[in-house]
Amino acid sequence: MLNFTQILSVTLILFSVIDILGSIPIIINLRKQVGHIQSGKATLVAGVLMILFLFAGDNLLGLFGIDVGSFAIAGSIIMFIIGMEMILGHNFFKNEPTASNNTSVVPIAFPLIAGAGTLTTLISIKAEYDELNILVGIIINLAFVYLVLKSTNWLERKIGEGGIGIIQKIFGIILLSIAIKLFKDNIANL
Repeated sequence: MLNFTQILSVTLILFSVIDILGSIPIIINLRKQVGHIQSGKATLVAGVLMILFLFAGDNLLGLFGIDVGSFAIAGSIIMFIIGMEMILGHNFFKNEPTASNNTSVVPIAFPLIAGAGTLTTLISIKAEYDELNILVGIIINLAFVYLVLKSTNWLERKIGEGGIGIIQKIFGIILLSIAIKLFKDNIANL
């Protein structure tokens, strides 16, 4: 049964974990590297991953013999590398000519939107919230993600090149901190 309080709580939890506003500099930087990001495709793939993890996350990871902690550590390493790219201005990921087709999925849909933090959060909040309310919270977040992805050109024009550079460095440090915390919290559990 739909519960507004649960939907609001789940929406806010996922909003803070996804942190799409904090990812704006990463998205702008990726768009500069590959030319175009397919907002709809990135949102759809992230939505499928989130819904899949909501209903079958534990079983899916178990199928591959992966525990949630190991999954979170792998995601934290990818987040760490992206944070280093943002701060140092060097590309560690190999850019291939067909990257524009793949960039919408990796690293936008995964790990930026539906990353290890988001997916492990979905698995853990199932114990506290009804799945239908979680599903509505996912859909609300995906709508906001889509709007942000579609408006990156406008945001870049409003903020400017210098502003993007400053924001990119700041959020690079924040992303590194989140990656290290995610790694530290999960390595202790292994």
